[in-house]
Amino acid sequence: MSAQQSDKNPDVVVHGSARSFRQEIVAGKHSLVADEPESAGGSDAGPDPYDYLLTALGVCTSMTVGLYARRKQFPLENIAVSLWHSRIYARDCEECETKEGMLDRIDVEVELTGSLSAEQHAKLMEIAGKCPVHRTLTSEINIRLRSAKKSPA
Repeated sequence: MSAQQSDKNPDVVVHGSARSFRQEIVAGKHSLVADEPESAGGSDAGPDPYDYLLTALGVCTSMTVGLYARRKQFPLENIAVSLWHSRIYARDCEECETKEGMLDRIDVEVELTGSLSAEQHAKLMEIAGKCPVHRTLTSEINIRLRSAKKSPA
């Protein structure tokens, strides 16, 4: 970790207990809860981790499309982004590089309402695939995991 990273406050902090799946999340000044559904042994007190992943992608997609439409003064009224996560056999994915085992698939459906021309609609759909979270999820991700340094007691 760079000195710059270790000197700043974390973007997100998650607190949990070994007794349950429920997690308390602090993201800046916002408090959230995550959990697993009852069918997985949780108490269903909040979205599960994959729901949060889909939420990040859906929110970013909608925000990016809306921002572009505002800047270009397109007559876009509303954006609805629906997302599904599944695990599929790699051999069933024609466009994927991986051909063995399982892989994660996220299906994203974007509904744009407003009196958009065909060209405006096509451009907004192109922009939808360029949101920062989409780019992050489709690029190489380097996650550095380490144990927290304990403060002296």
